[in-house]
Amino acid sequence: MKRVEVRLSIVAVAPLLDLIKAVANELREHVAVPIALAGADAELSAVWRDELLQSQRDDCDRLFSLFDQEFFTEGVVAFDRENAEPVLRACAALRLRFRSHYLDKLSDDALEALEANSSMTELNEAEKKAFACFVFLDELQKIILKYLDPLSVDDDEE
Repeated sequence: MKRVEVRLSIVAVAPLLDLIKAVANELREHVAVPIALAGADAELSAVWRDELLQSQRDDCDRLFSLFDQEFFTEGVVAFDRENAEPVLRACAALRLRFRSHYLDKLSDDALEALEANSSMTELNEAEKKAFACFVFLDELQKIILKYLDPLSVDDDEE
């Protein structure tokens, strides 16, 4: 099985994990993107919401399992075909939550400009930390998509 190990700076990433974990805890009770099921009755909507919440919880748990003892001693996280898709979904849900609740005062253009320039001078401290988390999660997604695209087929599976 293909495995990608990434060395991260513990000093840079550990403080972000506290805020990411807090936002993940919000996602334990709130879907990242609330969507109403048109024409669905209340019972069906509740079942759908509960399943979506459970999926979000499981995906976030999988993401946080990367930051284990190996990470805190060696600074290494490992991605493989088993965790790639759940980690991608967790990163997406977390980024949506950061965008809608912590970076909501920024326009899409302003957010893109920040990403391109990495200039955060116009942000307050809370926004800077949220933006750093947002970018970090984006980078994790890019690594997975570059090396472990869950939609592609392994050479040894063909």
